[in-house]
Amino acid sequence: MTTTVETISTPDLSTSYRLPVFLGRLPAGFPSPADDYIEGKLDLNRHLIKHPAATFFVRVTGHSMTGAGIHSGDLLIVDRSLEPTDGQVVVAVLDGELTVKRLQRCQGVTRLLAENPAYRPIEITEQQTIEIWGVVTNVVHPL
Repeated sequence: MTTTVETISTPDLSTSYRLPVFLGRLPAGFPSPADDYIEGKLDLNRHLIKHPAATFFVRVTGHSMTGAGIHSGDLLIVDRSLEPTDGQVVVAVLDGELTVKRLQRCQGVTRLLAENPAYRPIEITEQQTIEIWGVVTNVVHPL
């Protein structure tokens, strides 16, 4: 199964959680939450969403992008305001179906590449219609 879009959502920017950010490296544990370790507060909306009006979330299904760290059930943050360039992971509509793939543009040929050797590249032909919906900027998944 190729990696496809399961759901599409827009960000809820009405919430704001400013959580502490701790200084230093975290080799194998958690630093003491003493005040001298706290660098500041971090709001993930501001950190992960650069263009709120052009950003949406998609939940994906499938295994074709596991090599890029995208697993079935992951939430992707997608920015429509970014110009898709060669090598970026994009959400595309290919012949009416949403998919997530790495964009390759080389010598006038456009391909959508999986990040799993079990899946073949998709070379876009003149008979196909493709629209790039946006560039994937972040992946959110549980450990």
